[in-house]
This record gives sequence, C-alpha cells and structure tokens, in this order.
Amino acid sequence: MSPAETTATRPRAPGVKRVYEPPAPGDGLRVLVDRLWPRGLSKDKARVDLWLKAIAPSDTLRHRVHDGKISWNAFAAAYGRELAEEPAKSAVAELRELLRRRRVTLLYGSHDQINNNAVALKRWLERGGRLRRAAHKS
Repeated sequence: MSPAETTATRPRAPGVKRVYEPPAPGDGLRVLVDRLWPRGLSKDKARVDLWLKAIAPSDTLRHRVHDGKISWNAFAAAYGRELAEEPAKSAVAELRELLRRRRVTLLYGSHDQINNNAVALKRWLERGGRLRRAAHKS
C-alpha cells in the first residue's frame, strides 16, 4: 500500500465466523465461502448476504484434506494456488473490493474452528495473496 492510500481504500481484515452462530450487528456483510450450503440451515436463519462459491476450495482439494491424504499446511498452500487462478481469482477480486468498502465476515460451516477454508482464506488475504512456506510438516 502506498502512503497516499487512505484507510477508506485500504482493505480491512475480514472477520471469520461459523455460519451456524447467530448473526451479530458487528458482522457487517456476511459472506459464505463454502462450496456447499450448510446442512440443516435455512437461508433466513443463516442471513448470508453473499455466497461466493467460486472462492471455496475445489471439491478434490476439500476431499483430500478431509480424508487425511494431505496435511493442513499442504491444503493451505494448494488452496492459495487455487485462489490465484480462475474462477477463484475473480471472486477474490470481488471480495477485496468489498473489504475496501465495509466490514466483512467470512462464514464457514466446518466444525473445526482452526483448520477451515475461511481461516486459510483470511490468512492468505492478510499476506497479500502470498503463500507462506511451511516450516514443518504436520
């Protein structure tokens, strides 16, 4: 970011929240970043403002991490590569524009609050779309 940019044009860090948690006024724009709609949750109750399916990890990548075929670090790196290519690339551009204008909360359906695609996406965005080299395998 250049010093000339104002805080109004600088992307904000998104919040992250499980979609099953009740909406809160501080959530801002609620963006679902999963490929599948959350099981057993009505659209009214979810209060999702935008569903960015294209920004979610591919089904292949999602299955590989859930089946334990790749580590979390390998998943995060592969997901970062997917985010840099279409169709996710366009969805990332849309999300970045939203983050410049208002508060955004990334919503996910996973039970895992630490290792999920919304957390990986937030970290990737905070690093400016750069991949972090894993210091160790997990």
